[in-house]
Amino acid sequence: MFIDELTLHLRAGRGGNGVERWRHEKGKEYGGPSGGNGGKGGDIVAVAVHDIGILSAYRNTKEFAAEAGESGKRDSKHGGDGEATELKFPVGTRLTNRTTGHVIELLKVGEKTVLLKGGRGGMGNEHFKSSTNVRPKQVTLGASGEEADFYIELLLVVDIGLIGLPNAGKSSLLNALTRAQSKVGGFPFTTLEPSLGDLYGLTIADIPGLLAGASEGRGLGHKFLRHVERTRSLIHCLSVEEEDLISAYKTIRQELERYNEAIIKKPEIIVLTKVDMITEAEKKEKLTILKKLNKDVFPMSILDDELIKQFSDHITQTYK
Repeated sequence: MFIDELTLHLRAGRGGNGVERWRHEKGKEYGGPSGGNGGKGGDIVAVAVHDIGILSAYRNTKEFAAEAGESGKRDSKHGGDGEATELKFPVGTRLTNRTTGHVIELLKVGEKTVLLKGGRGGMGNEHFKSSTNVRPKQVTLGASGEEADFYIELLLVVDIGLIGLPNAGKSSLLNALTRAQSKVGGFPFTTLEPSLGDLYGLTIADIPGLLAGASEGRGLGHKFLRHVERTRSLIHCLSVEEEDLISAYKTIRQELERYNEAIIKKPEIIVLTKVDMITEAEKKEKLTILKKLNKDVFPMSILDDELIKQFSDHITQTYK
């Protein structure tokens, strides 16, 4: 099951306590203070990985805590620091601390970011020794680590995003270009989660079908609109089955603009899909209509190997 949003409760480790200890020195009834400081609590660290399905690992476990620091020891020895807890997230993940509102984004594989800091260790009694306090008994406890709920959402980082109304032929096009084996069906919303494919090093994402009102949550809503935010360019699929191609085109463009104006400024190609269903004259007429909207318009049929090759070559030459 693909998961692209969830909430986790995270807690960094508590610092170890300082301790009261005394040296045992030969020939002296009382030795000096020797209580060590506590160790620092472990941090909670986010690590960016390539696997976009890794969030499913947190489906059944929603709370994570780092290790506490050790208490101080005798003979002036400090307690060990708590081990950090590293949590893996896909590249493109946005993490929002719901306590502070601070937002962290993971944009590069291998990137590590501290989400929550472990508590500092407490002070042992040796720390408080001075010329006026030669036998201190005071110690301090370790501090609690930071704790917060994090809202985690994945925004795919891809080269090309396939957009369009439901049943526009996006999944079929992705399969034809990349052999991604996305689910295909002759009914709306076959695609319920983004699918990825690779075309000679270019990552292409099939974004689930949008419809009017998606930016306000209608249909599958803006749940999938966020996956368009970080795409370098867009392929806008329009089916020959649409009675009004211009209206269908504008519906998607308006939803993208309402969600984030920056999206409609991305480079865009229009693909007229399923052209095997119409005559050459009808195809020519529909292409003429679409070229009034965008000069980059391509006819496509998954049954026509030559059309697929021509379009594939254009994409690789344009975006590589």
